[in-house]
Amino acid sequence: MSRSLHRPRCLKRSTRKGNLMKVISAPYYFKGGVHPQYRKDLASAFAIKVLPLPAKLTVPMSMHLGAPAKPVVKPGDLIRRNQLIAEAGGFISAPVYAPAGGKVAAVAKTQSATGAPCDAVVIETDPNAESVSLAALPDWRQVAPRAVLNLIGEAGIVGMGGAGFPTKVKLSPPADKPIDTVILNGAECEPYLTSDHRVMVEHAVQIRIGAEIIRYVLGAKRIFFAIEDNKPDAIAAMEKACDGLETEGAIVKLPTLYPQGSEKQQIYAVTGREVPRGGLPMDTGCVVENVSTCYAIYDAVVNGAPLTHRVITVTGNAVTTPGNFWAPFGTSYRELIEAAGGLRERAAKVISGGPMMGFAVSNLDLPNGKTTSGITCLAAKDLTQFASHACISCGRCVEACPMRLEPAEISQFVEADDIDGAKDACLMDCIECGSCAFVCPAKRPLVHHFRRAKGVIRARMMAEKAKAAAGK
Repeated sequence: MSRSLHRPRCLKRSTRKGNLMKVISAPYYFKGGVHPQYRKDLASAFAIKVLPLPAKLTVPMSMHLGAPAKPVVKPGDLIRRNQLIAEAGGFISAPVYAPAGGKVAAVAKTQSATGAPCDAVVIETDPNAESVSLAALPDWRQVAPRAVLNLIGEAGIVGMGGAGFPTKVKLSPPADKPIDTVILNGAECEPYLTSDHRVMVEHAVQIRIGAEIIRYVLGAKRIFFAIEDNKPDAIAAMEKACDGLETEGAIVKLPTLYPQGSEKQQIYAVTGREVPRGGLPMDTGCVVENVSTCYAIYDAVVNGAPLTHRVITVTGNAVTTPGNFWAPFGTSYRELIEAAGGLRERAAKVISGGPMMGFAVSNLDLPNGKTTSGITCLAAKDLTQFASHACISCGRCVEACPMRLEPAEISQFVEADDIDGAKDACLMDCIECGSCAFVCPAKRPLVHHFRRAKGVIRARMMAEKAKAAAGK
């Protein structure tokens, strides 16, 4: 990646007085990116509301990357809030806890936002049920980092920015890849969504403590809070919360540019370090964690609370009163939309997440989970109908791609069913941000092509592993 394509910005210190962590502008640009209509104004000003407890929760067992959790309860069991209901299904997996007490009505199949089937524990909730907690470590600085890390894993915490990677695994880099920099991702670059924004505004101190816990576990030297400049109130809240924080680092004000929240792009924008092709963020000595994940780490370590709830944005022009809700996992999309006043007009499209990387859903009875950051309900006026045409070789997708790929070429390989050709063209480096499709004048379904080809490659890899294992 040529440095000449990434012009440094000037560093600007905060003009506020007092012993505050300094606020600087992002030192580097990353190549590519786009400027969609953000429409965050629909929900960003509304404080987090606690969702009333639903009568039934359908808690999915696949709310993370890796192996699904394995239920340890059965129909008819009486359970307490925060009780373990499913254990991790493997090394890359995470346990699941009851968001509410009550009775296990069933262990059955449900559907995820992507349409894939998964197991779920159905709970008939009892608002008067007892609750339990994990063994908290409020004096976490006085115990070994490994004990703190184990508690984070025990609490079922995963990346809540969308990827859902188990946090314990992410905070366990190999010995030959020491981490010196922790970046807290508050960019929330996806249009419409404001859940991370509100968590920073309302829980900045808890995020700061969570960041210190992460640094302690990793033995890192520096902490950066990376926030897009369209969230000045979040920047101010974090600046105030970091008063007296004794660490190297800064609050980095990022230019509003999609996909500014992507790990690899954010590492470059904040530090100037480049994740090598085919590599991981830890290869640069950096770990990036979402601010909502950071809050969950605080809640688990200091309060002994497993991950059972999260803030979800319900927004879009079709929603009567957009807002942000503290909701238990297993709540249906329908109940979340009703909490926002319901639909004021028929939703032409309902998206799990935001319009750039989210998934359109056909069923409002889907349950939310650890990675459900928002529900976007678009009105007919927000959408346009179009037909896809042949590539005109304009190069706009190449200019927009933040990974410096050639999306048009990869797409043509996929259309020709030349999956090996697509792989050789670095298909697996695609982050599926949708920037290429956003700017394509031919309206080609580029991301859909890439996802299909990646699915073929992953299926091949699994088949080869299974064949190798059978041959032993």
